[in-house]
Amino acid sequence: MEGYEEFKKQVLSLTHIDLSLYKEKQMRRRIDSLVTKHHLDNYPAYVKLLREDRSVFEEFVNFLTINVSEFYRNPDQWKLLDEEYIPYLIEKFGRNLKIWSAACSTGDEPYSLVMALSKHIPLANIRIMATDIDKQVLAQAKAGLYSEKSIKSVPDEFKAKYFTKIGTSYQISDEIKKRVEFREGNLLKDTYPSACDLIVCRNVVIYFTDEAKHDIYEKFNKSLKTGGLLFIGSTEQIMEYRELGYKRRSSFFYEKE
Repeated sequence: MEGYEEFKKQVLSLTHIDLSLYKEKQMRRRIDSLVTKHHLDNYPAYVKLLREDRSVFEEFVNFLTINVSEFYRNPDQWKLLDEEYIPYLIEKFGRNLKIWSAACSTGDEPYSLVMALSKHIPLANIRIMATDIDKQVLAQAKAGLYSEKSIKSVPDEFKAKYFTKIGTSYQISDEIKKRVEFREGNLLKDTYPSACDLIVCRNVVIYFTDEAKHDIYEKFNKSLKTGGLLFIGSTEQIMEYRELGYKRRSSFFYEKE
């Protein structure tokens, strides 16, 4: 399909999502399949539909944002967080930690953080800020209903304590939900929170261009307190971490120097 450059401008105007910051081949393939799904054969017709039909607009934003999420994804990394890095953070910054779960998707990650922290800190002291660009996944996160597959890596003690089976799904308890504040947030455009002790952003930045990645990691660094940690995904690495002001603590944990 022709006219993708103009389409990107229209999308930026409509959604504040800058498609030029995403890998183009992958993103165009995803968008073209969505245009075809609505029996259209060009971008202007699709933009017209996005303007006129709110449900199509919401579907488009949902489709653009990559929402593959599960609790305790890569359990070995969560074990390291539990045994080494949460104790480190508490010793350095105290028990009222400022934690940001960036691009939190359907809430699996911030809720996992609450449970992991609950082994070290009373629930009443735990507060997680969780952001995502996608309203639909934030609504799912607030509902807190998950499939068996999503919670398969949750430690048994937490499954028993914090989940209730409803049909074939599992509802997370209000005790955990109350500890997370969900907000809309766009990593590519919005202001980042400041003075964070821990930022968790996993398996999202891989979808951006190298320039956008560099910018995001730089802004994460500015958001952290000195000695604060960035926890990234198992599919990611920060190549130029030293020049960005990080010290590598282990494969997926970086400390602000």
